[in-house]
Amino acid sequence: MKKRQFLAVAAATVLLCACGGKKGGMSLGDNEFPVETVSASSAESQTSYPATIKGMQDVEIRPKVAGFITKINVKEGQAVGAGQTLFEIDNATYQAAVRQAEAAVNSAKSALNTAKLTYDNNKQLYDNKVIGDYQLQSSANTYSNAQASLAQAQAALASAKETLSYCYVKSPSAGVIGQIPYKVGALVSSSSASALTTVSNISSMDVYFSMTEKDVLSMTKAQGNTQTAIAALPDVRLKLADGTIYEHPGKVTKMSGVIDATTGSVQLIARFPNPGKVLKSGGSGSIIIPKANSAAIVVPMASTTEVQNKIFVYTVGKDNKVKYTEVKVDPQNDGNNYVIIEGLNIGDRYVTNGLTKLTNGMEIKPITKAQYEKKLKDAEKLSQAQGNADDFANAMSK
Repeated sequence: MKKRQFLAVAAATVLLCACGGKKGGMSLGDNEFPVETVSASSAESQTSYPATIKGMQDVEIRPKVAGFITKINVKEGQAVGAGQTLFEIDNATYQAAVRQAEAAVNSAKSALNTAKLTYDNNKQLYDNKVIGDYQLQSSANTYSNAQASLAQAQAALASAKETLSYCYVKSPSAGVIGQIPYKVGALVSSSSASALTTVSNISSMDVYFSMTEKDVLSMTKAQGNTQTAIAALPDVRLKLADGTIYEHPGKVTKMSGVIDATTGSVQLIARFPNPGKVLKSGGSGSIIIPKANSAAIVVPMASTTEVQNKIFVYTVGKDNKVKYTEVKVDPQNDGNNYVIIEGLNIGDRYVTNGLTKLTNGMEIKPITKAQYEKKLKDAEKLSQAQGNADDFANAMSK
């Protein structure tokens, strides 16, 4: 029993030596707080905008003539070339119109030949003074009318052939076939509610997004004019619907000259290459525009407090008294730091840790970050030593 009491006293002695006679292993001085001085630093942020993806050229394919679809030569999602036949429409009526026009041309040619013979014969008779001016002029007029009739019949034939060609609906450009809502046998016309399909040129994609009027004005004033502002924008990224970032960067190419009165926003277009055909026309995503600031005031979020959607820091005056100061921050952040846009200036001092122990007007003893970290390490060692001593005492008491 005496041996155990002796060991317990020894353990208590070790504990007192390890703790240095202090209480609360992790505590600093009662008024010691780490303080940083505000300085300019580089900061990168990003702004995202909802976006809609469209093909560089989305062309609705509509018939120019009415009729029943007799053949569909393509499938949805198929790549097609310019001039390729996509649909065929019943052309029996239009072929008949061509044959009728051809007959009219042949008839007009015969009438022209007859009129020419008559005119040539009358001209010889006139030269021989057999007939007078009236007969010659009449035959000349008949000949001119026959020429005009032939030209008119030829124009009608060309129109009939062109109308017949409309029965073969061709792609105006290279691209990818979209949805095909009609089947063989469906009656279609130029006034049909739905297009036959859509051909999208997706070698590059145009991504549409909108910026607020305020942002556009700020950007334009900073650069002098709209074109310069667009050219000065950095490469943008596209966040896809599944949350991944598209591998190829894009470039803003156009800005609308009209402000949408309903939303107060301006539409912009960014173009992205699409070599792997990953992007599809009609898709959605978000445009991400990075922004670099070489003279930003950056404060860790851990050094701030938020009350009713307002951000505060504890600034330190020359008399080392703290002041509860509201700051305004850039709404875009990296999740760890705020970029201060109002409330702090270069050279100001602020408390970085222990904010819950502070009150407005409290006088503190500022210490550096290095001193703060050293005290934390010392306190950790002290706490560990205290734990070892407790374990030793418990072991000896058994």
